[in-house]
Amino acid sequence: MDIVPPALRNRLGIAIATRTYAAYREVLSSPRWQVLAKAGAQPQRLVWASTGTKDPNASNVLYVEALAALDTIDTIPEETLLAFADHGYVTTMPADGGDAEHILRQFATSGVDVAELATRLQREGAQSFVYSWNKLMQCLASKNDALVAPGRPTGAPS
Repeated sequence: MDIVPPALRNRLGIAIATRTYAAYREVLSSPRWQVLAKAGAQPQRLVWASTGTKDPNASNVLYVEALAALDTIDTIPEETLLAFADHGYVTTMPADGGDAEHILRQFATSGVDVAELATRLQREGAQSFVYSWNKLMQCLASKNDALVAPGRPTGAPS
């Protein structure tokens, strides 16, 4: 695993998301998309999944603030949502990519294998999302079981 210099910690995911968002906005502003939009097509939104901050040394609203953007969806853990309501600040991700390419070059010149690190972060993010999903399903099943009267099968008329 590559060691990320302190000045670049917690910046790779944001840089990649910003680059992705810039490409997305470019597609939405293209003549090809405009023809589709005029015909009633709706854009698929980008989803930023589970944007809670894992690093205890970083702001607990770091990713929510950095990834807020038009036509995106952010699945925010409850603890992060409450923190954002308390002290978060709404900013807007730059549609042109901002400094994402500069940040990515800094990673590369620091000797960090950006592709490997990005793949690891995506894998960890997906695992976290699956964990949260399974936890939610267990919670819903538990609440459903508590609502079902003893001796009455689920779905039976009351």
